[in-house]
Amino acid sequence: MAHIIVFGNEKGGSGKSTSCMHTATALVRSGASVGALDLDLRQKTFTRYLENRDDYGKRHGVTLPTPQMQGLPKVDRANLAEGENPFDKSLGLAVKALEAQCDYIIIDCPGSHTRLSQVAHSLADTLVTPLNDSFVDFDLLAKIDPDTGQILGPSVYSEMVWHARQLRAKAGLKPIDWLVLRNRLGTQEMHNKRRMGQALEDLAKRIGFRVAPGFSERVIFRELFPRGMTLLDLRDIGVANLNLSNVAARQEVRDMIRALDLKGVEAAF
Repeated sequence: MAHIIVFGNEKGGSGKSTSCMHTATALVRSGASVGALDLDLRQKTFTRYLENRDDYGKRHGVTLPTPQMQGLPKVDRANLAEGENPFDKSLGLAVKALEAQCDYIIIDCPGSHTRLSQVAHSLADTLVTPLNDSFVDFDLLAKIDPDTGQILGPSVYSEMVWHARQLRAKAGLKPIDWLVLRNRLGTQEMHNKRRMGQALEDLAKRIGFRVAPGFSERVIFRELFPRGMTLLDLRDIGVANLNLSNVAARQEVRDMIRALDLKGVEAAF
């Protein structure tokens, strides 16, 4: 069966689709066959990213390593069994179509709570939650006391992940490997950065996730999207001399792939 990697949280602007696209491209470059699903039916950022990539390749006559995008099939409600949810059915059919031919399936969830996102989390072998490095986004994972910094309890998103884990346990599936990525990390060792790091480590022990550094705030990530490029493609399109910021950004991508801890995947891109 394909290994399913779900990128999810319930807040937008955390770099979820950027992390998703770089992971999918890196896996294809490693020699794996990769399928892609975009569950954000309104914004479709992951879909647009791949469309931009295809357009760039056609215009410039280059073939770039690209995952196979799978759309969600339409489901005739008249053919559903009693009590069967059409979103569950549609997602199940899409995953089944990709599982037959892919080593990995990458799923990008919307930055909000939807039925599709909820079901996708229960399918995740690996769950990646990109998080801006601030307590505004930490609230996605847990509630804290503003005076003491003490963790008071899990958030609604953490509770959804817990529910997904329960469903997988009942089905006899292996536990979700949950990785929280600290995106937009400051370059200096600031007080807030230290507090965030400690809070995440404390929470990780309580609710069971791993923490890894993600992507810093860099202009290059925004510039790549219109062309559908990733930092791993720059040499393929003739950018041989990278500036220091781009070299550092590419290393962040490699470190993220290593943090996923996927069997047989080398991060030597």
